Amino acid sequence: MSEEGQLPYKSSSVNNELCLEGQFCDAIIKVEDVEFPVHRIILCNCTPYFRALFTHCSDPDKQVFNIPGLSSEMMALIINFAYTGSVSITGENVVELLMAADQFNAMDIVKLCSDFLGEQLCPENCVGIWQFTKVRLGLMTSDYLKDNVLSSELVEANSECLSMISNAILDIHDLGSRPFMSALYHPLARPRLPHSILLAIGGWSGGEPTNGIEAYDCRANRWVNVTNNLECPRAYHGAAFLNGYVYSVGGFDGVEHFNSVRRFDLTTHAWNEVAPMHSRRCYVSVTVLNGFIYALGGHDGHVRLSSAERYQPEINQWSLIAPMHEQRSHASCTTLNNRIYICGGLNGNECLQTAEYYNPESNQWTMISPMNSRRSGIGVIAYADHVFAVGGFDGNNYLRTAEAYNPHTNTWNLVFSMLTPRSNFGIEVIDDRLFVVGGFNGFTTTSDVEYYTALTNEWYEACDMDIFRTDLSCCVMSGLSNLTEYTFPRDFLPLEDVLKLAMESAEST
Repeated sequence: MSEEGQLPYKSSSVNNELCLEGQFCDAIIKVEDVEFPVHRIILCNCTPYFRALFTHCSDPDKQVFNIPGLSSEMMALIINFAYTGSVSITGENVVELLMAADQFNAMDIVKLCSDFLGEQLCPENCVGIWQFTKVRLGLMTSDYLKDNVLSSELVEANSECLSMISNAILDIHDLGSRPFMSALYHPLARPRLPHSILLAIGGWSGGEPTNGIEAYDCRANRWVNVTNNLECPRAYHGAAFLNGYVYSVGGFDGVEHFNSVRRFDLTTHAWNEVAPMHSRRCYVSVTVLNGFIYALGGHDGHVRLSSAERYQPEINQWSLIAPMHEQRSHASCTTLNNRIYICGGLNGNECLQTAEYYNPESNQWTMISPMNSRRSGIGVIAYADHVFAVGGFDGNNYLRTAEAYNPHTNTWNLVFSMLTPRSNFGIEVIDDRLFVVGGFNGFTTTSDVEYYTALTNEWYEACDMDIFRTDLSCCVMSGLSNLTEYTFPRDFLPLEDVLKLAMESAEST
């Protein structure tokens, strides 16, 4: 079933004809190698995203704008809506379109998609829609609950549902009579918990390694200290989240280069040792692919390593894989499209500009195009279908620059630079944002955090960690039954954060 979403205003057919004919277009939107000639002023009128994209561009003569993170089909629908005020919504595209429109802040399309979902709501799909939208009773109106929910045959026939909705209506009336701040702390309306948590583990702080662990609550923009003081300090290690456990791989404690691997139980907060690696690995690169933890390169206390190995948790065993083409410590790696990419690092003589990928099916490493800059102490992460290489040290300077690798074209392209230079930092993607955490900025160890969004191609400040540290490692964990132990208490959120989160919650319902 499909529906033509139409706004109640008359759009310009002339503008649409000019766009289709490619006349007087002053920009090209490029998505997945598909080019859309457009008029900037028309797109600016559709959503503030395009206004920010065009007006904040560092190059005033730029004509082609690459937009990662969505399909060309969704971009075609959004651009068509900008010109015609209408969009074709189907059961097959509504979820993807709603998510794309929300990212672009195209609220008119968001409303049309939400209305479409509401009209299609039925017993067969209500659970799926509930999982997609995380509907909050406390943020709905009592009139809606009375007119649309209480009158439902399914609710009327179920005493538990009937009681829940009746109580919700009473609570909504109660919330309306309270001061605004007090109302937001009510369980029915308080800001949501995040789906995932970013962990910052260990590192070098105050001239020595630390055992500090902080959890970042992206919905509250706050860090929570979850340190287990029974764990030994460790820096220059790697971290990975797999099967509900956090693994700390290799590293250095100021005296010993480790081949040991420690596993953190997120439920009991206990650390246990698992099988050691074949080699001692400090400044190691670590990632997860297809249920294995990979440890690549590093320094064993004597030489930089090209060797690599992987851990299978089911049998608690490390196995050697093919060695890399380069000796690499201070590098960083990530996974994209069933490949492991490792970039930069130090070979003992120079900071590296090279990069390569590993194919687990053939057990082979393949060199790819070199980066634009040499980068040791680099951060590498898969984001928006690209491999991002961020920051680091080029042998002379600590870098703010970042670049993204397109595996389809084997090319690197510069993206917007970070707010501050840094090397030997943590890097992860959470909530569709690329975060960089801590590190060394050329003068001092830092606790500051910033994040990048592909849609705006800009970096923004986030809440600082409590611990100043470099040579830390980060991972993202999800699916926890005890999630609240790693989140910031909602009752203690400052005023400005509560207001911001309340607005975000209201917009997402």
